[in-house]
Parts: sequence; structure tokens; C-alpha cells
Amino acid sequence: MNKLPDLCLHEGCRKLKGHPGAHNKYSTEAWRFFQDKDAKKLTKAGFATPRGGAKGAYQNHVVRSNKVIIPYERLESVDLNNYRDGYNIRLLPEQYFEGSHQPRAQFQDAASPVKVGKNAFVLYRTYESLKVFPPMRGWKVRSLRRDGVAVSERGPDVNDVGHYVLRFATAGQGKPKRSEGPPQGLFATEYADEETNFLCKCVLAWLIIQAVDSPYTLAQAGHLKAILAHHGLGEVARYENAGVLRHGLTCCPLCLRLLNYRELHEMIGFEEESGLQNAAQQVEGATRSTIVNLFHLRPLIYHSLVHIPENLGWGHAICNTRLGQRPCYSLNEIIEMKRKVGFVFEEGIETFGWMSKDSLMIRSADGAVWIQISTADLSEAPHPTEVVFDAVAEPMPPAPPPPPTERDQPEDPPVKS
Repeated sequence: MNKLPDLCLHEGCRKLKGHPGAHNKYSTEAWRFFQDKDAKKLTKAGFATPRGGAKGAYQNHVVRSNKVIIPYERLESVDLNNYRDGYNIRLLPEQYFEGSHQPRAQFQDAASPVKVGKNAFVLYRTYESLKVFPPMRGWKVRSLRRDGVAVSERGPDVNDVGHYVLRFATAGQGKPKRSEGPPQGLFATEYADEETNFLCKCVLAWLIIQAVDSPYTLAQAGHLKAILAHHGLGEVARYENAGVLRHGLTCCPLCLRLLNYRELHEMIGFEEESGLQNAAQQVEGATRSTIVNLFHLRPLIYHSLVHIPENLGWGHAICNTRLGQRPCYSLNEIIEMKRKVGFVFEEGIETFGWMSKDSLMIRSADGAVWIQISTADLSEAPHPTEVVFDAVAEPMPPAPPPPPTERDQPEDPPVKS
């Protein structure tokens, strides 16, 4: 059995033992053999990239280990201790005020955990809200300060100062677009501390190596495998069970088709996807996406941190869109739920697959998958007899065994994410 190289581990350093130079917990040396385009793909996966976030004062294209925005209405469902890099609570004027210059009683209480100007800000999104609920006397537009000096970007020792921001879209009645105050943080659902974000990139790097026709080999990835093994992320069976690997090759977690390396960089063509021609007409010219992107197995939510190594892989952008906010259950997970589904004929029942306990997904043993798109009564929990499903993937033949390479050697198995 091939022995993995030893890590330094001095003060958490993940460089190889005996390395020259300074120690580094988050060194990218483990994938230094990657082409620039793949290194950039990993860097982008470590960014929070909300679409349309500017109108909510969100930051875009910044690393996930940054200050987050917690909407006031979500405050009771989050654990603020999760956000090691800080947070700002976002209040809308209608939430903070009960009248002009009149805050609601709970915010006037000295013991209130929400304090505008300290850990919270008010977001004005319309001219009307600014007119009905004007800022309190003495309030100032938010800004960033380091040692009392205004700065334009967040960083070490940079503090938020001020009470409100303005984000008025273009608009009607001859009123101009207006934006005052810097972005206040990233979407809390996309947050990951620096340690977690680094390990996520390690997992994604290994999955790039495992893609069909990847230009890399596991022989190059000894350092990367050592990092994953050290953190308990090296068992390949878990990735097969989760549906991010199939026959030792990287696959889309939803449709289970094997992913070709080139798809990580080629742009998507909606016209090639049956059933999405209308979507292509709506987004053509407005969306630029590669065929394969970062894919979370469970949707991003507020009450727990979801951007973690165990919850991600690479998947088709179109499959990600189809999945929406539903969980992506693997075939093995659904089989374990023991809810077979089938056709009812006069002669009897012919089963063809399994349904998840929440009735959101059906999978068959031959690779077909259906996801729920609506229920008979949206006010009630879905019931198996009331669910409408969209066929996402047709049955597929099993993937041929990969050619004999080092990935097949039992003594040197692929590293899991």
C-alpha cells in the first residue's frame, strides 16, 4: 500500500513535512500542478456569489469567511456563534419603526440584542419608505472605518460605522437610482469560516482530478490526499454513497451522469437541453455559466451551515437549477428510506423505484430521477398521491469500468471529499 506523504502540522500547517519557507494552514501547494483555469475555478468556489444581491446591500465575489448579513426576520432561527467573522443584522424601515421617528418598543429597550449603529443597520429600498420612516435625527449613512479613517474595503480592524444604507432601484416617476453606504456583508447561507472553506476546496480539487478525461492523475495528488485523509475526508465509499462519484469517477449528484473535465470550463448551451428552450429564451445574453458548477447536496439554509466538505460536489448547472431548494438525495439514501413506488395494474403492482420520505424525489435503480414540482394543495404537506413530478434524467446504462489506472488500485484509493 502506497504511503501518503507526511504533513508538517506545526501550528496546523498543511504543507509537506520538511518544507522550506513559512508555515501555512491554507496553502494551495496541494494542487499547484493544476492549470490556471482549474485553480481559478477552485478560488471562485470559495467565493460567495449572490445574484441580485446589490439591492440588499450584500457583498458579491468575496471569500466566504467574511461578515454576513442576518435578516431580522431570520434572527431567531440562526446561531450567531456560527459566524466567526462577524455579522450585521438587517432591518427594514417597516420592521424598525412604528411611525415617523418612532422606533418600535423592543428596539428602545436598553437590553435589546439588536442595536442599530452597532450590530444592525436599516436598509431603505424605496423612496416611499424613506419618506414614511425617515432616519432618526443624528443617524448617518453607514461607512467603513479603520482607526477613525474612512476606507473603501473590508479588512482587518475595519469597523462598520453609521446606521442605514440606501438602495433605490431605477425608477419610476423620474426619480434616479440611488445607492449610499457600502455593502454590509454576504448572504449568511453562503458563509464558511476559513478552515471549512479551505477543506471544501480540497474536496473539489480532488473531484476535478476524478473527472472523465481529466489531465491529472492521482499520482500527482499525494499531498492533497494526505490533507483529506488527515481530516477524515478520505473514504471513497462515502462519496459513492452521496452520489458525487460513480464507479470512482466524478458525476452530477442529481442526474448521475459522469462529468467530463471539459464541462468545467465550457459555457452552457440551453438549446441542447430538452424542456428548457423557454428558459433559454428568457436568460439568453443575460447568463454566463459553465456546464458544470459547484453543487450543494442540501440547500443553503439559515439555521445551519451548509457549505461544508460533506455537502458538495460538482454538478450540471441545469440540474442545479432544476433541483432548486430541494435536497438532492442519493439513490442509496432513498433506498434506505424504504418507500417503494410503482404502477398499479389489474394484475398487481409493478415497482420501479423509491420515493424520499418528504415526497420530493423519486429515483430508480437504472438512473432515472423525478423531482416534485407542485402539490395538489400548496398549503399542506405533500402527499404521494397528490404530487406532480418532473422527469430530470432518463434511465442510463451503467458506466463502463474506467481504464486501468492508479485510481483502481485498492492500496491507493481515490480520496473522498
